[in-house]
Amino acid sequence: MNFETGIALGAALGVVVTLLLRWIRDRRTVEGAAGRARELIRGAEQEAENLRKAAELAAKDEALTKKEAMEAERAARTAELRDEKTRLLRKEEGLDRKAETLERREDDVAKAGADARSEAAELRSREKELDALFAGYGRKVERLAGITVEDARALVMDEAGVEAEAEAERVFVRRVERAKREAESRARDIVVTAIQRVAVDHCAESTVSVLELPGNEMKGRIIGREGRNIRAFEKATGVDVVIDDTPGVVSLSAFDPVRRETAFRALTRLVQDGRIHPARIEDVVEEVRGEVEEFVFASGEDALAELDLHGVHPNLVTLLGRLRFRTSYGQNVLRHVVECAHLAGLIAAELSLDPKLAKRCALLHDIGKAVSHEVEGGHVEVAVELARRLGEPPEVVNAIAAHHEDTEATSHYGVITQIVDAISSARPGARRETLERYLKRMRELEEVATSFPGVKNAYAIHAGREVRVIVNPQMVSDPEASRLSREIARAVEDRLTVPSEVKVTVLRETRAVDYAR
Repeated sequence: MNFETGIALGAALGVVVTLLLRWIRDRRTVEGAAGRARELIRGAEQEAENLRKAAELAAKDEALTKKEAMEAERAARTAELRDEKTRLLRKEEGLDRKAETLERREDDVAKAGADARSEAAELRSREKELDALFAGYGRKVERLAGITVEDARALVMDEAGVEAEAEAERVFVRRVERAKREAESRARDIVVTAIQRVAVDHCAESTVSVLELPGNEMKGRIIGREGRNIRAFEKATGVDVVIDDTPGVVSLSAFDPVRRETAFRALTRLVQDGRIHPARIEDVVEEVRGEVEEFVFASGEDALAELDLHGVHPNLVTLLGRLRFRTSYGQNVLRHVVECAHLAGLIAAELSLDPKLAKRCALLHDIGKAVSHEVEGGHVEVAVELARRLGEPPEVVNAIAAHHEDTEATSHYGVITQIVDAISSARPGARRETLERYLKRMRELEEVATSFPGVKNAYAIHAGREVRVIVNPQMVSDPEASRLSREIARAVEDRLTVPSEVKVTVLRETRAVDYAR
C-alpha cells in the first residue's frame, strides 16, 4: 500500500466517522424532541382534563343556581296566588254583605214609596181643602179691600220693580265707585310717578321782540336817510320794525317766530357793529339766517339727545327745532312735546311697554305745528303725512293721528300719547287763557248742567274742572242723582270742548224744619 492510498483511506474513514457522529447526534436530537413532544401532549391532555372538570363544575353550579332561583320564584308565585285567593275570598264576602244591604235597602225603599204615596194622597186631599179655603178667603179679601187679585198682583209687581231698580242702581253705584277707586289709585300712582320726575321750564312767547339800544341816536341810524335802512331791513327779514317814542328800545313784530328771531339777531349784530346800510343789512341778514337754521337743527338734536332717541330723519329733526319758536296758548310747543315724551316714557315703563317707542310717539305728535301754516290741512293731517313719508313706525303714525281722538288708537302707545298730551296741556300754569274765553267756558258748563230737569243751581268751580250741581230733593232721588251725574258728564263731553277732565258733583239735600210755639 502506498502513501496516497493510505491518505485516501484515512480521509474516507474520517468522513465515515463524521457522518456516524452526526447521525448519532441527530438521533439524540430527534429522541429529545420526541420526548418533549410527548411531555407537551401529556400536559395538554392534563390541562384539557382540568378544563373539562372545571366546565362540568361551572355547569353544575349554574344549574344549581337556576334551580334555586326557580324554586324561589315558584315560592313567591305560590305566595302571591295564595294572597290573591285570600283577597278574592274577602271581596266575595264583601259583595255578599253589600248584596244583603242592598236587599234590605230595597225593602226600605219599597216601604218608603208606599208611605210616600199614601202621604201624597193625603197632601192632595189637603191641598184641595186649602184651595177651597184660599178661594173663599180671596173672595172675602176682594170684597173687603175693593181690589181684584190681578190688580193686587200688578201693584205688588210695580213696587217690586221699583225696589229692584233702586237696588240695581245702588249695586251699580257701589261697583262703579269701587272700580273708580281701584282705577284711580293705579292711575294716580303711574301719573304722579311720571309727573314728579318731569320738571321743565315754562315760558310764554309773544309776537313782539324788544331790542334795547345803546342810545336814542341809534334809532336814526336804523331808520337811515329817508327810511332806506329800515325799508331794506323789513324787506330782507319780513318783519315790521316799530320805532316809537319809547326811549332806548326798538320793537320787532312778526307772527313767524323764526323770522322774528332772525331779525332780532341781525339787528343786534348791526347795532353792535355800527355799520348800518342796505348792502350791509342784506349780508348780515343772510349770515344770521344760516346761523338760525343751524340753531334750529341743533335744538332738534338737543331734544333727541335729552330723550336718548336715535334714527330720526333729518327733516323731522329740523321741524322739531322749529317748534322751539312755536307756542300754543302761551305754552312752548317744543318743551310741551319733550315733556310729553318724558311722561310717556315713564308711563310705558310702568306698564312694561317700550319706553323709547312711547317717547317717539309723544315727541312727534305735534310735529305738524311746525309746517301747518305752509301747507294745507290741520297739524294732525300734516304730521301724519310727514311721519308716514319719512318712514316712522305704524305705532307712531297712529299715535299722531289719534292724539286728538279724531282716529281710534290701535295700540297702547296711542292711548299713552293722548294721556300725556292732556296732562302736559292741562296741568296748572301750562297754558294761558283769555278772561273772556274763561268766563264763556264757565257759563257753558253751568248752562249744560242746568238744562236737565230737577236741577236747581249749578256752579263751575276750580277753573272749570268741577261742576257742583244742586238738585230738588222732591224731584230727584238718591239713585237718580247718581244717574244724573253720569248724564251731565256725557252731555259736557258731547257739547263742549274742555282742556281737561271735568268732575260733576250732584248734591241732594232734604231739610226738615218745624217750629215750637
